[in-house]
Amino acid sequence: MPIVTIQITREGTEPGAESATAEQKAALIQGVSRLLLDVLGKPMESTFVVIDEVELENWGWGGLPVEQFRAQRRSRPSG
Repeated sequence: MPIVTIQITREGTEPGAESATAEQKAALIQGVSRLLLDVLGKPMESTFVVIDEVELENWGWGGLPVEQFRAQRRSRPSG
């Protein structure tokens, strides 16, 4: 019985959205389940998929909270 955990940030993929939509989550569940069936032969009805949405303040990048890291990247000149 495969158990797959997908971690995504709790940020919308579209302007104004605060999280992934129910439709997007359903597509992730379907896609991962299908992949395990196609690659490993695991029946879709025995595959569990857990989507864990991580709040923005609960993760970091480059040694900084992600919002600080992104601000730092935005302030650097490109080139």
